[in-house]
Amino acid sequence: MNWVNELCDLYDKNQEHAGEMTYFTRETKDGPVEIPLVLLPISHTTVLAQITVTIDHEGNFLRAEPEAGNDRLTIIPVTDKSASRTAGTEPHPLCDNLKYLAGDYMNYYGGKEGKEKDFSQNYEKYIESLRQWCESEFCHEKARAVYQYLRKGCLIRDLAAAGVIKLDENGKMAEKEKIQSIPQTDAFVRFRIERPEALDEQVLADQTGRSFFECWKDKTLQTSFIEYYRSISTERGISYLSGNVEAPSFLQPKKIRNEGDGAKLISSNDEHNFTYRGRFADKSEAFLIGYKDSQKAHNALKWIIRKQGFNWDSFCAVIWESGMNPMPDPRMDTEAIYTEYEGWGEEEAEEVPVYGGTNAAEAMKFSAALRGYGKFLGASSRTVLMAFDSATPGRLSLTEYQQYRSSNYLDNIQYWHESCAWRHEKYKNGRKTAFEGMVGVGDIAEVLYGTEQNGRLTLSGKTKMYGEVFKRLFPCISQRQPVPHDMVRLAVQKASSPVTYKEWYNWERVLAVACSLVKKQRMDHNLKEVWNVALDKNCNDRNYLYGRLLAVADRVEYRTYDKDDRRETNAQRYMAIFAQRPMHTWKVLEEKLQPYWVRLKPGERIVYKKLIEEINDKFTVESYEKDESLNGLYLLGFHSQALDLRQKPESETAQGEKEE
Repeated sequence: MNWVNELCDLYDKNQEHAGEMTYFTRETKDGPVEIPLVLLPISHTTVLAQITVTIDHEGNFLRAEPEAGNDRLTIIPVTDKSASRTAGTEPHPLCDNLKYLAGDYMNYYGGKEGKEKDFSQNYEKYIESLRQWCESEFCHEKARAVYQYLRKGCLIRDLAAAGVIKLDENGKMAEKEKIQSIPQTDAFVRFRIERPEALDEQVLADQTGRSFFECWKDKTLQTSFIEYYRSISTERGISYLSGNVEAPSFLQPKKIRNEGDGAKLISSNDEHNFTYRGRFADKSEAFLIGYKDSQKAHNALKWIIRKQGFNWDSFCAVIWESGMNPMPDPRMDTEAIYTEYEGWGEEEAEEVPVYGGTNAAEAMKFSAALRGYGKFLGASSRTVLMAFDSATPGRLSLTEYQQYRSSNYLDNIQYWHESCAWRHEKYKNGRKTAFEGMVGVGDIAEVLYGTEQNGRLTLSGKTKMYGEVFKRLFPCISQRQPVPHDMVRLAVQKASSPVTYKEWYNWERVLAVACSLVKKQRMDHNLKEVWNVALDKNCNDRNYLYGRLLAVADRVEYRTYDKDDRRETNAQRYMAIFAQRPMHTWKVLEEKLQPYWVRLKPGERIVYKKLIEEINDKFTVESYEKDESLNGLYLLGFHSQALDLRQKPESETAQGEKEE
């Protein structure tokens, strides 16, 4: 199934909800925000309205008010040309801005001196278009009420009397006045049509029995225009997408990624110079998309992007399951996936006991969450990825389109998190928490390419980098492809330079991510090579052992510091050169450790010296004296040894005092 058919299939499965405005809560830096969501009917789009005008069913003005808050998104009917207008004068069929709706616009329009424009033809085109709809067999009483009111040509006068439009001392619209940051002369107007209670409201009811005064919520009005527009679209052609004979669409919709997006995904504008490469007589021979196919595909895409897509600068991606079942977000870290899984029930709770946040419990919870996602998937379930980017404001490219068997997709997500599993820390609800697994894609981007600002790693000013990192890592997550070597190398380099970070927490984030990527890389090249966070005391690898020695040296010096002392240790200062010349640098560190041995408690001194001897005994003479640079495995040895020492300082001291 190609991507257009996939989107048309998505639309068909959810068509019963077309035209219904719903809201969902999205967490932002400023707190939860209510986001409007709508699957658009065919021949409709959305705009942000600035003014709501209320009239009665006979077209008499009742009141008007400026719009504010989150209830501004408005569903309006559009034609093929009006939906694509830029500098043209093609009117929308029902709701539009004041230049089109107000017959008295020029009476109140001052314009800049010497630059006065005549907008009277905008109104003439609009009112004629609305008249034709109202005189057709598909007329709707709301459209008729709007027509009866606007044909009077008094909209600006009524808005000024209601205090919505501000006039200057000359009785003209004040150009500097704005409504929602939009100049009032360009304000978009929507309508409410109120009926007396004595009238039968079922005339306005949709298939669900609901009736609305608001034009943008009335599904019967939407259906009326769809049928009317279909009746006047007489041209026919063979759609290249479906093979059906239907009305063609040469002007494709905008607003794909968001309400302000002017880029088009499909464009066939080639009417100048070397027209159609000299091969075709007209554009229909070169490329023809059926209007219905185009509307379904674009509206489904807009809906699914707003529902569960994610945007980083111009890059946009969306993932969904063919049956609209929930799936784990591939950008999330391990802890977020099993925490946000909504299917925890009594069975899962009993199956996954919590042992004080131990590794086994976290692994079981993560596996149980993925099994829970898979419970509702059918044998033919597909997971679809679509990604888009734009190099120019007017054109949008489909940069990625993939289909996966949903069961394989879940297995590969589980493999990614388990093959990268390491101990990570993050702030959640203002508190530092630790988990074992893999961090999210955004965290990886910040670690590799971010800078420290206000005590945190951030990509401020480089948000497009999030999308670039996602594009490179998603095949690793969804298809088990190897991690890019340059990313692993960069992570190791950054983790080997702790002195470049002002905040200790930021370097620990970098170190943990580097360990995850090194572990994943080694597993990619040798499936039998598995590394864990737990210290491997039997490992004789030179890189791992030198990492352990560095961790012990770091711990010895740190244990002599006062509680609030945040100085870097010599091990941290020499870490970068240690990775290049380990034997030579270790001798330097041994000399610098001498004064710190004296400051240690006797029991600790014995334990740490004994530990260094045990590590040295695992070297061969050849591997110890080889002063070649270390690979990323030394970071795993360093981190595992550091965690092991950090978790049992009291027991190690007691043991040393007994031996003393």
